[in-house]
Amino acid sequence: MSLPLGTTVRVSRRRHDRHHRTPGYLKGRRGRIERAHGRFLDPETRAYGGDGLPELELYLVSFDLPGGDQLLADVFEHWLEAAE
Repeated sequence: MSLPLGTTVRVSRRRHDRHHRTPGYLKGRRGRIERAHGRFLDPETRAYGGDGLPELELYLVSFDLPGGDQLLADVFEHWLEAAE
């Protein structure tokens, strides 16, 4: 998956009991792709001795907050879905 800058996405709500790098408070929230950082080893599989392959795209995603504030977070591509 390669997401263009400005694409609106939603962070997946799927359950994940083991190690993952996506903050729970972002699950289900809509955001916008601000930057693609490149491809990196998957930390979710590396945490349990895996090789982290295939590499996954890491995106900087912005989330609008009340009062005009914004939260920025790095989110791996496999946690991002098309926004409805």
